[in-house]
Amino acid sequence: MKSVMIINGPNLDLLGSREPEIYGSLTLEDINKGLESTANQLGMELIFHQSNLEGRIVELLHEAGQHCRGVVINPGGYSHTSVAILDAIKSISIPVVEVHLSNLHKREKFRRRSLTASGAAGIISGFGQLGYHLALRALSEMI
Repeated sequence: MKSVMIINGPNLDLLGSREPEIYGSLTLEDINKGLESTANQLGMELIFHQSNLEGRIVELLHEAGQHCRGVVINPGGYSHTSVAILDAIKSISIPVVEVHLSNLHKREKFRRRSLTASGAAGIISGFGQLGYHLALRALSEMI
């Protein structure tokens, strides 16, 4: 089985109640449960993590680089600011796909640039929870 780590960043633990007009009404648990069927179809085992802490996300990327075949990451607000997460993405030799529930280009100006995306194999933005499923399919092709 192909192990893939799903990493969700800050405030994504509040999905379902946090700005549902932007992020939708599904909880992170709902999204994770939905991903299991796609993973099964693709022969993947998923390892789920969520952290509000930048350093923990860096550690998870390092761990994934040693034990997984790919990563799907939604760095949340760290997308726009974290050189540390960018460096961690660039330091591992497995593909990373960045996902955003909302379309970053329809958001505030400061959200339109993802610093971390420059280290990723690709970015999927604006398709809600479907973006995670698309990311798994993309990773399946890459690995």
